[in-house]
This record gives sequence, structure tokens and C-alpha cells, in this order.
Amino acid sequence: MSNTDADTDTVRDAGFDDWLDAAEDGEAYYLECPEGHTSLPPRRLCPECGSADLTEQPLPDTGEIATFTVTHVPTPAFEDDAPYATAIVDFGPVRVTGQIVDRDPDEVETGQTVALDITRSETTDERVIGFTSV
Repeated sequence: MSNTDADTDTVRDAGFDDWLDAAEDGEAYYLECPEGHTSLPPRRLCPECGSADLTEQPLPDTGEIATFTVTHVPTPAFEDDAPYATAIVDFGPVRVTGQIVDRDPDEVETGQTVALDITRSETTDERVIGFTSV
């Protein structure tokens, strides 16, 4: 795979963009070392023990909102997206951070079940990690 997107001539972040590609195709994954430590790509080594023996494991289909915050005054990179809720979602083996994309930020609650959804920023049109209700 090329380090640039043919459509946009932008530089790709090989590990992260590859993960976004897999997630868009319904094949999101996390990494696990032989000791059972888990992390999200891109990684070459386990952040806990340093093992280079990382295997891809399928990310569960749904997770639970562990915590969230609502942004009303964003950075310029997200000014057209505001207000929005950013959540940390517990998928069991790993936690993933992203935007809640299918509901008003005032309707987001800890404990809600959501699914991973790769979406686009309204401001930059770049892909972002999002979550939708299930």
C-alpha cells in the first residue's frame, strides 16, 4: 500500500490508516502479546512488557461508554463539528477513544452500548473514530 492516498495526495500514517481501513471494512482489531497485554495499533512492541510478538485479535462488535466529555469550544480542526461528545469506550480487552456521532451530546450517558463507526470530520473531511448507538 502506498504512503499517499491517490484521491487526496495526503501522506498516510501507515499503522493508523491501515487500522482505520480495517475498521471501515468491519474488521477492526487490537493487538495482544503472549502475556495477554492488549493495545491498539500502530505498535511494534507491547507497551507493557516489550514483546515484539503481537497478534491481531478481532475487536468486539460493541462496547460500553466508560466516560465522556462534551466539547463546545473546539480546536480549529474540529470547529464545524462542535458541539460534540468524545467518549472512551470499553470494548473488553481495550478501550477506544472517539466521537459519538449519531446523537445530541446532551443525550450521551456513561454505560450506553455503542459500535465502532469510522466517519469523517465535518471540518476537515478527514477520517475519525466514531461511535454509534446499537
